This record gives sequence, C-alpha cells and structure tokens, in this order.
Amino acid sequence: MHIADITMFYAARGGGVSTYLNAKARWLLQRTRIRHTILSPNVATTDGKTRSLVTIPSIPFPGIHGYRIPLSVAGAARILQGLEPDLIEAGDAGHCAWAALRVKRRLNIPAVAFYHSDLPRIIGARMGDSAERAARSYLAHLYRQFDLVMAPSKLMVQQLDNIGVRGVFHQPLGIDIDTFSPKRRANSLRDHLNLAPETRLLVYAGRFTAEKKLPILIEAVRRLGHPYHLLLIGGGVTLPPLDRVTCLPFKRNQQDLARLLGSSDVLVHPGDRETFGLIVLEAMACGTPVVGTTGGSVAELVEAGTGILVEPNSVARLCEGIDAIYRCDMDQLGKNALRHARARYDWHHIMPQMLQRYAGLLATRERAELEAERIFVAE
Repeated sequence: MHIADITMFYAARGGGVSTYLNAKARWLLQRTRIRHTILSPNVATTDGKTRSLVTIPSIPFPGIHGYRIPLSVAGAARILQGLEPDLIEAGDAGHCAWAALRVKRRLNIPAVAFYHSDLPRIIGARMGDSAERAARSYLAHLYRQFDLVMAPSKLMVQQLDNIGVRGVFHQPLGIDIDTFSPKRRANSLRDHLNLAPETRLLVYAGRFTAEKKLPILIEAVRRLGHPYHLLLIGGGVTLPPLDRVTCLPFKRNQQDLARLLGSSDVLVHPGDRETFGLIVLEAMACGTPVVGTTGGSVAELVEAGTGILVEPNSVARLCEGIDAIYRCDMDQLGKNALRHARARYDWHHIMPQMLQRYAGLLATRERAELEAERIFVAE
C-alpha cells in the first residue's frame, strides 16, 4: 500500500505538521511495509531511506509564516497522480486539498483531510467578519467532499460540526517518548545561561507570532521579577526586550529541544488559539509541568495534577498561575505530566489508531467495488 501526504505546511524548519509527518514516516518505515510519500512546496525532492519527499512547484505567499503555495491545483494533482497512491491525506485546505480531491476522483481512491489550522479565525483576524464567514462556507464545501475528516482536538471537531461538516473524527497527534523524556534533563542549563542556581526557569517554545500572546508572558515575567527567568525558543516577530528573558533560535534537532524542555522548571504557554498544542505534550513527556490557558485546545491536554490553567489574555492571571505552580509539589506534577503524556499520546498508541481509520476506508471502498462488480455480472 502507498500512502501520500500532501500539504503546504510541511517544511524542513519544523512545526506541528512537520513533526507529525516525520513521525508518521519513521513509524511506517520501521513497523510496516507501507510506502509513504510526503508532497510539499517547501522541500527538495529526495529518495532517502527514512522518507520520500516530493517537491510541488510553488510561489511564496505572504502572511503564512514563510510557507509556499503550489503554482496550481492541476500541477500538484499531476505530480500526485503520477505517484499512484492508494490513499491520500491532505494537510491543508488550499491547493493541496483540491489536488487530493482531483486525484481521488481520477484514481477512485479514498481521500482524507486533516484539519490542522483554524482557517476561519486566521482569515477573520486579518480581513474581518465577512471574510471569516466566507471561510467557514468554503471549508464546509471543501471538507464534505472527503471520505474522512480528522481534527486533532475536540474543540476543532466542534468547530467543524458547527459549520456543517459532520462526522469528523477526533484524532490527537502523538509524541516520541524516546526523544521527549526526563533522561534529557541537564542540570547544567542554568550555568550555561549564566543564571543563579535558585532561578525559577520558565520556558516557551514555538513561533513568535501574535496569536501566541508572548508579550503577555514577557510582561508577566517582568512583574514577577526575581528569581524568575524566561527561556524563549523559536523565532518570528521581534519581542519586547527584558533582562529576565533569554532567546534561543528554533531547535531543529528534537533531542536538543527535549533537553531544554526537560531542564526547565515549567513550560508556560500563554496562547488561547491552539488547534492542538504539541509542544505542551512534549514538555509533559519530559516531566515538565505546564501553565497554560483555558482558551484553545491546550486545555484538553493539561489535566488536573499535571499543571495549571488560567484565564487567557490576562497578565495578572498568568502571574498568579506561575506563582501558584511553584507552591505545588513540582516533582509530583512532573511525574503526573510524564505519566499522562506517555499513557495517551505515545506514537505507538496514536499511529495504529490512524492506520485503523485508513484500513476502514480502504475496506469500505473494496466492498463497494466488489458489490458493483456483483451487480454488473448479475445484470
């Protein structure tokens, strides 16, 4: 069997979709005989032993964090069809999705859509309410044509249901528990950052974009003062300077990222618009508790005893949450977070769920073809 993933959100510099597809590629290669290909406008074509990447001719598109879009639906569909997949998964709602649907019809194969980003909200924030309503109508028209639609959080499932896309499956993403593990902890991190041993070290990792609400986090650290220090890992917009903040560039090597997460006291995630929140699970798998917000999908990941949730968009509430978590049994919170992440979100649990969904689609298609053949012969 050949599975093809096509999306504009796969790129060498990382991101949630890239992490997911890389993990899928490794898992399939190591444990199955399934052939797997990733098609993206943001990569160079390779034929490596770990995965096969195919480039889609593309152009830059401003405002989407450096990602590129295919030159045309027809061109992307032509490349995808030439690979002769047995099943296609589309990871965005643009040209790649329409290319997947075109090949689905031509080859009579199942097509799956994975709803990774909250497109109506993104468009509405930039273009207003009318554009947001138009985006909802567009998504409903698009996703009703897929054989299966998945979303990584219950919140995203509900959003799709609200716009008329029924029967969406809640399919969480997973984590590599061998990479994200307490064994990555390095007691030398404070020395490396020239911080005093008693420093309360907070960490954030991800894009520096408006929806992440990082100015709120930075202001909270300023108000908290000594002995708090914030480690920001990532890149994007320029952030307000503060002597209690250290910025490090995005870590492409996941072991390096795990070492920083595991060596900090608490992951703080101030955003309220996450569609999943993979970095939260990665921190928890390292034994690092979390302060997050009740907004967005992060709230679905942080259970009681694994961290603290606060009201979003409030510096005061965030300060209270950070202060409160240090008055908890931090060691026990870390153990609870580790246990929760490993028990529910290990790729060894998640990937078989996805393959079972794929198998159900393929079996349904095969049964339909056999039934059509039986009717034809009978006639």
